[in-house]
Amino acid sequence: MDIDRRTLFVGGLSFAATLPVPAHAAMASIINPRSPNEIIDLWPNIPPGAPRTMPVETIEERSAVADRPDRIITGVARPRMYLFKPDRPNGAAVLIMPGGGYRQEAFDNSGFQIAHWLVTHGYHAFVLIYRLPGEGWADRTNAPLADAQRAMRLIRQKAGALAISPERVAAMGFSAGGHVCSDLSTRFATSSYTPVDAADSLSARPHCAAPIYPVVSMDPAIAHAGSRDKLLGPNPTKAMEVAHSSDRNVSLQCPPHFLVHAADDETVPVENTLRLSAALRAAGVKVDTHIFAEGGHGFGVSRIAGMPVAAWPELWLGWARRTGLA
Repeated sequence: MDIDRRTLFVGGLSFAATLPVPAHAAMASIINPRSPNEIIDLWPNIPPGAPRTMPVETIEERSAVADRPDRIITGVARPRMYLFKPDRPNGAAVLIMPGGGYRQEAFDNSGFQIAHWLVTHGYHAFVLIYRLPGEGWADRTNAPLADAQRAMRLIRQKAGALAISPERVAAMGFSAGGHVCSDLSTRFATSSYTPVDAADSLSARPHCAAPIYPVVSMDPAIAHAGSRDKLLGPNPTKAMEVAHSSDRNVSLQCPPHFLVHAADDETVPVENTLRLSAALRAAGVKVDTHIFAEGGHGFGVSRIAGMPVAAWPELWLGWARRTGLA
């Protein structure tokens, strides 16, 4: 059956289109984009806290260029991971959380493209499609965290079969996905759902975490308003703001962090990253913080050519080696 590129899909994804080749020279090795090797459902049955009427999954293509997809997903009723396997595995894995303001997930720009870059360096890459908080889930504020915790535990459960070290599983997130990442890295031990099987006895703590141009704080003074509204809902209390501001939940048990932001980001203020960096340092957690003069928002790995932020992928690779991930 022929499927138009702007057809709406329910359940799975279409992988007919190839992904763009990043312009930056350091990304030049990504010349043969691949489809995921496996799709891993997070929950054995209906996800916890499901609404009476489940969301209807929709995928929309925003790009007008046939070989440069830029798809977004909404209506996530089937939270899952897309696994990309490297040709030469290094024994480590990265869980990737796409951004989208908690109203959608841009899984090409801040998901599959990131995975393609990582597999060229030997990492197993898992792109997480997490539940969106404004789509009727009973515990809206913790639904994305629950999916991230469950994902980390499933990766560790499957580590032996994939020849991955269960201790060497990192987290990386972008924009609102950066909030999912920092929420996971600071509240990994929070009980966000009732255990469903043996995987839930495993730790959800990442080996290390990389929130990239992340939403961090729910303080209205610096919060990304759309993400705050979707996550906390109408009329949130001050206690809710604190509970879901990652910088307010840092402890010495948090893993090492790698932070990236552009000072000219007009979507998510750089103060989000600065607050998280300061909180990590105050708690004695190792943190590498990179604030670039130019880059804007949503640059990922394919929109960095010619800008200061073009340095971040190589910086992360070196940092990952120093933390013992690779």
